[in-house]
Amino acid sequence: MTTRVEGGSAADASLVHAAQAEVTAGIDRLFDRLLAVPSDPRGPLYEAMRHAAIGGGKRLRPLLVRAAGDLYHVDQAPALRVGAAVEAMHVYSLIHDDLPCMDDDDMRRGKPTVHKAFGEATAILAGDSLHALAFEWLVDPATHADPFVRGELVRELARAAGPAGMAGGQMMDLAAETADFDLPTVTRLQQLKTGALIAFSVEAGAVLARIPAEGRTPLRGYARDIGLAFQIADDIMDVEGDEALAGKALHKDDAAGKATFVTLMGIERAREQAALLVDQAIAHLSGFGDEAALLRAIARYVVERDR
Repeated sequence: MTTRVEGGSAADASLVHAAQAEVTAGIDRLFDRLLAVPSDPRGPLYEAMRHAAIGGGKRLRPLLVRAAGDLYHVDQAPALRVGAAVEAMHVYSLIHDDLPCMDDDDMRRGKPTVHKAFGEATAILAGDSLHALAFEWLVDPATHADPFVRGELVRELARAAGPAGMAGGQMMDLAAETADFDLPTVTRLQQLKTGALIAFSVEAGAVLARIPAEGRTPLRGYARDIGLAFQIADDIMDVEGDEALAGKALHKDDAAGKATFVTLMGIERAREQAALLVDQAIAHLSGFGDEAALLRAIARYVVERDR
């Protein structure tokens, strides 16, 4: 069951799916090359990384890098490399999040989680390696000729992934199992755990174009709103979704007693809030023309998806 809101269209879906297919193919080709399996005892480590990184997933973060880069006519090759870096960071977080000491999940993206397929020790090392490779790829001159651009990308991804971003949100998520979080606290949790990498992805397209920080305010507003809308849609899917489509276990938050947007607001109010956030996100792009079409379509897609 989808979390559809009014205002989307078949044209939006077609635009997103076409761009998603193109970005996914490009990311998989990059991962295939960058994660080539060596003929030495490190082979299982690379196989584990490939298992997690190649095939499956929505590729939302690389798609956002591409879409934001389109605003400024950024070449697709550097946008794809940045997309691969942020996807590597995202996949590392999923590998570790699935471990028995964290969420203890058996399935991810429709296949066994890495620790189930390769063992816990290899899964930890695969996550560690993807985390490190994300920065190695960003700092490579192949990503951008300007070292200041590469430096800013590295700094911003580190901030988005660390204690002031994704890792901090994951810590709050662990605490949520034994604490009663109110709506502002759950919102803050999700802005860090999910929203930080989404925000990096959107802003990275502008960084590649050398847009100064003060010129990126609309993109930050857009990213904040779609990040929250994305998570509300996830919370609704955890209640109403189809595990076969999602490719992972559902209903876990409720079983763990965690507060979510749905438990705190109810299904209908959560839907209304997601719709409001989508409208706000699109409003942030009012200064752009047709070059923002993909970003607008993605805003609607994040609440219309079924996985």
